[in-house]
Amino acid sequence: MSGITKNHNPHGLRPTGLDQIWDDLKEGIEQIYRRENMAKSRYIQLYTHVYNYCTSVQQNTSQGQQPRTLTGKRVKQPTGGAQFVGLELYKRLKEYLKSYLVKLLKDSKDLLDENVLKFYTKQWEDYQFSSKVLNGVCAYLNRHWVRRECDEGTKGIYEIYSLALITWRDNLFKPLNKQVTNAVLALIKRERHGETINTRLVSGVINSYVALGLNEDDPSAKGPTLSVYKEHFESPFLSYTGRFYTWESTDFLAHNPVTEYMKKAETRLMEEAKRVQLYLHESTQDGLAKICEKTLIEKHLDIFHVEFQNLLDDDKHTDLGRMYQLVSRIQDGLVELRSFLETHIYNQGLAAIEKCGETAVNDPKVYVQTILDVHKKYSALVQTAFNNDAGFVAALDMACGQFINDNFVTKKENSSSGKSPELLARYCDLLLRKSSKNPEEAELEDTLNKVMIVFKYIEDKDVFQKFYSKMLARRLVLHMSASDDAEASMISKLKQACGFEYTSKLQRMFQDIGVSKDLNERFKKHLQASSQPLDIDFSIQVLSSGSWPFQQTGSFNLPVELERSFQRFTTFYSSQHSGRKLNWLYHLSKGELVTSCFKNKYTLQASTFQMACLLQYNTANVLTAQQLCESTQIKFDTLVQVLKILLKTKLLMTDADDENDLLPTSQLAFFNDYKNKKLRVNINVPMKTEEKMEHECTHKNIEEDRKLLIQAAIVRIMKMRKELKHQNLLSEVCIQLSSRFKPKISVIKKCIDILIEKEYLERVDGQKDVYSYLA
Repeated sequence: MSGITKNHNPHGLRPTGLDQIWDDLKEGIEQIYRRENMAKSRYIQLYTHVYNYCTSVQQNTSQGQQPRTLTGKRVKQPTGGAQFVGLELYKRLKEYLKSYLVKLLKDSKDLLDENVLKFYTKQWEDYQFSSKVLNGVCAYLNRHWVRRECDEGTKGIYEIYSLALITWRDNLFKPLNKQVTNAVLALIKRERHGETINTRLVSGVINSYVALGLNEDDPSAKGPTLSVYKEHFESPFLSYTGRFYTWESTDFLAHNPVTEYMKKAETRLMEEAKRVQLYLHESTQDGLAKICEKTLIEKHLDIFHVEFQNLLDDDKHTDLGRMYQLVSRIQDGLVELRSFLETHIYNQGLAAIEKCGETAVNDPKVYVQTILDVHKKYSALVQTAFNNDAGFVAALDMACGQFINDNFVTKKENSSSGKSPELLARYCDLLLRKSSKNPEEAELEDTLNKVMIVFKYIEDKDVFQKFYSKMLARRLVLHMSASDDAEASMISKLKQACGFEYTSKLQRMFQDIGVSKDLNERFKKHLQASSQPLDIDFSIQVLSSGSWPFQQTGSFNLPVELERSFQRFTTFYSSQHSGRKLNWLYHLSKGELVTSCFKNKYTLQASTFQMACLLQYNTANVLTAQQLCESTQIKFDTLVQVLKILLKTKLLMTDADDENDLLPTSQLAFFNDYKNKKLRVNINVPMKTEEKMEHECTHKNIEEDRKLLIQAAIVRIMKMRKELKHQNLLSEVCIQLSSRFKPKISVIKKCIDILIEKEYLERVDGQKDVYSYLA
């Protein structure tokens, strides 16, 4: 066995020194950075140089020295196997890249504007591509030596591609970035002034700035940090953009109308959004939008506010929509516009109703249609121009609520409960009452939907309920409903809006009419079975007293001709329902009289009171008002109204100088020469005094009902709270009753006093404004 020792080399690796490979490797690297075509075999040869060096066992450890990193730190050598090296190669690569870039920088010293951009983007693209190729050649160095150094926490060691970027940043970017950024900003300025620019130059620079944002503290971190891009491009770009649009917007507004400026602003905002998509980094979008919105919109809000009112006055929907879209970009920017819209709609509503004058007071159709026209106009505006924005919808609702409940008509009437709900109820009566002008079912349903729009805004819904209930009752009793389906539909809409309790009585009215139909059928069968038929056609409607808004009439002598029918039905009903009492509402009854005293045979449709008066003339041709009063027992004031209608229809004549001044002694003669073009004549028209009394009675009932509702609300609240301050109690009562009506504070105070007298509440000793509940 010889005495020569051999190095332990279990992998059979051939020792390779850096000097042995560097010249050829450097030549290959230069070829890469010159962007020359490279054969695959040459690429593999360069890769092999790096591989051989990195796996070489020939190290400077033969002198007993530990290898050092760039920071001078001693590195512990792994024991056994191949010893991966790379420090010297890493140093030489770094030096090569630096010298390459320093030389490149000399070529760019005198370049400006587009020339510097062309140079920078061309060199960057070439350098970036070449560095990726070099990174591939050095893959083995990256995977082993670089990774080990990074894992052991050595600072300043990066993969070769990252090293190339850092070297570019330190040796080319830093000296040139201001020059390059200014050139980019100049190019963007030209584009903003309408020139066509080479956007590839800009995007090339942007891509470079983004790629250079390396995380040096964590080389393994994925993706750039954008620090270079933000500091060296985005920040100066946003600052420049703010200055540009501040100047441009001020100058444009000084020479152009606001409507044209809005178009300009809209275009600019779209351009800037497109700019980000085309060649800026997406992270700039929010910052750029804020700068543009502040300079183009927020700084000019005062001018927008003035113009907004002008646009409303001129009905410029398109321009209003444009302003909405612009101002909606500003936080809380729409608050003022909503306020302006609310005031405008309120004023327009007031003006529209006042323009109708006295007509609106007496014609419910004119009044309601005027309200609907205003609502329709501005509802369309809110939908189209303001994108149905919740805030603008609320402004519309507030304005409509204000002018519908407080306007020329309501002030003129000066009633304690609202005129608007009364007129709306009367309008519903016009729609649902039989008439030659009744619309088709579909059209009627659509109109009822519109009615509900107005109903939604009415504060005193209890007033509407009272009047609607009375009018529905008359329609049902007098068989004047145009459509049962339409009546049911309207009640369903009211129920949906206000709940079951609001419409419970209305629904019971319908049930009573249905029950009465069955009752009449049974009565007819009873008459047929008794073989004693009546000599007149007779039908009856039995109504439950708690559901119908009718009051009992005073004394009245039923005509002899009707007495038998009355008695027969009373006996029949008593046999069917023991313990029930019938109260007859003669003032709501009606019938038909067939004449045989005129040249033509007429059928007169008359009220029971009119029938009672006319039937007296079967035994006499002339009677005094006093005689008619005694024979019919109709109250004299009411009788005068009945006689006035008979005089007006020319069935009676009087010796009084003025028909309006009938006295008990006034003589009334039957007019035997009565003529009419129609053979069926309706003389059953409402009496004015009756209408007036009923109107006054309805309002009086509303006030009484309100007092009871307020008292009930106070008791409910105090029962739950036990003790409450005066102001808080007022507030809670108003909130509880707001869905029905708006209670007056003075009335609430009176109701509190009543409840204290009734010992439901008491004032707390020593605290005048605090009440406690007495169980």
